[in-house]
Amino acid sequence: MNELQQYIKSYFGVTSNDMEVISRLFKETSLKKGAYFLKKDQYCNQLSFLRTGYLRVFAATEHKEITQWISNKGHFVTDLSSLIFNTTARFDIQALTDCELYTIQKTEYLNLGNVINNWDKLEKLFIAKCFIALENRVFNHLSLSAEERYDQLFNENPSLFNQIPLHYLASMLGMTPETLSRIRKKSIS
Repeated sequence: MNELQQYIKSYFGVTSNDMEVISRLFKETSLKKGAYFLKKDQYCNQLSFLRTGYLRVFAATEHKEITQWISNKGHFVTDLSSLIFNTTARFDIQALTDCELYTIQKTEYLNLGNVINNWDKLEKLFIAKCFIALENRVFNHLSLSAEERYDQLFNENPSLFNQIPLHYLASMLGMTPETLSRIRKKSIS
């Protein structure tokens, strides 16, 4: 059983037959470091599960780039609004390292309802998990101090701090690189 199958089984409890159907629709793909999974203003036509590597979701404003999220192995990546509602992407998604992914094309994703009997329930669970993660992230961003946000990210995903440029992490945490540097020095002491 590959990583994608393990994730789907553990979070959604699908039957073996449904797992087989879903798994066949995801194809192994790869991205080289620096390549784009998606560019702002394009239409998103795929949903991927990250097997290895790191992808950065970001947007450029008039004054700076803002890292919205860094996705790593074991997580899905897409522009959900673009994928579901056929809008143009609001964010760029770029490989920070070489990446291996399991990818389903939009046409195949939209067809899942025709081949999986309870797909509407599974999709609802998937989107609910995405929403809950977003709710938690917003709440933590508003309620935790900069030090607490740093500690939480470090405890949940310490490998980010060895693989990702710190100014991207600072942006994702809602702080300046200088603040992140000060917090890191303090936590190491």
